[in-house]
Amino acid sequence: MHERSFYLTDIHKLFEVHPAVAILGPRQCGKTTLAKMYSEQEDEVTHLDLEDPTDLARLNNPKLALENLTGLVVIDEIQRAPELFPILRVLIDRQEGHTRYLILGSASRELIRQSSESLAGRMGTLELTPFTSREVAEENLNRLWLRGGFPRSFLAASNRASQVWRQSYITTFLERDLPALGVSIPAETMRRFWMMLTHYHGQTLNYSELGRSFGIADTTVRKYLDLLIGTFMIRTLAPWHENISKRQVKSPKLYVRDSGLFHRFLGTDEMKELLAHPKLGASWEGFALEEIIRIRRASHAEAFFWATHADAELDLLIVKDGKREGYEIKYTDSPKLRRSMDIAVQDLKLDSLTVIFPGKGRFPLNDHITAVGLSDFIALCSRPTLS
Repeated sequence: MHERSFYLTDIHKLFEVHPAVAILGPRQCGKTTLAKMYSEQEDEVTHLDLEDPTDLARLNNPKLALENLTGLVVIDEIQRAPELFPILRVLIDRQEGHTRYLILGSASRELIRQSSESLAGRMGTLELTPFTSREVAEENLNRLWLRGGFPRSFLAASNRASQVWRQSYITTFLERDLPALGVSIPAETMRRFWMMLTHYHGQTLNYSELGRSFGIADTTVRKYLDLLIGTFMIRTLAPWHENISKRQVKSPKLYVRDSGLFHRFLGTDEMKELLAHPKLGASWEGFALEEIIRIRRASHAEAFFWATHADAELDLLIVKDGKREGYEIKYTDSPKLRRSMDIAVQDLKLDSLTVIFPGKGRFPLNDHITAVGLSDFIALCSRPTLS
């Protein structure tokens, strides 16, 4: 069992402010394991798993089942019973701190109906991701890139075992997890849609073009895409608009969040296959971008990209704590200064611009721009590591 101590610290801090804490993240990313780690520090714990028929039966009358509980109450897979949120609000207000609720869910607050409204001001939220680069040893960074961060995929005995697990994960997600959220779209339709999105990985979104390619209306494209975003499978990066005279790109960019799932859809489950694939650069860009966002702990509202129609661009802009951090991501052994980098520094008034590349080392490209290997960048933002 891997210790994810920084997440435990986050939960402690959220409980200092809120009577309820939600740990949200994709299925099989380690939410239940993390909740058990946290529960070990508590004297009185009640665990309710909404995928367990016995616990579901116990909650047939939820108010009666929950109102006399004290200590820590863990409710797992909350997206299966969103009607609990209004009841939790009533109980939290009545129990006056005698009971705390640790809520685990495999969908975003926007996708879990009623949660935002019912527990506003009473619930803190923590997004738990699969393993990140700050949690693995440096020599395993390529394995993390190839297999992705889902624990059972990353820790599998072989690449073949990892491939089999990821294929099963995709099938289960489509055939069981989405229907559990009330999604009535056929599994094979969503599979084809998800696979099509992999071809747009790292590109700006054009809903009409996606709709034409898939043979559906652009409003349906948005609906399908929202489901994959809300279940942490897809990331859309919003465009940043600056008050300048240049015409700027206004459409978001799309990325498959877990590199292992992206590679499964590409059929590249060995490093030699990935290194020879036309999507190699896009794959590494998506992997590094996701790692930077996680390491810098940037929320969806703090992460952007920027581009103009004159070909000036910035892969990632993080606007946080009053600063503007720019990142360019290049799959190359020897990153070089490009004119668009200087334009981005000047037009966006960046506090820093870092060029991330897959090698090692750290060196200036000019007075304002620094090239840093991904492993060195991780070390600069170091956290405890796993072997």
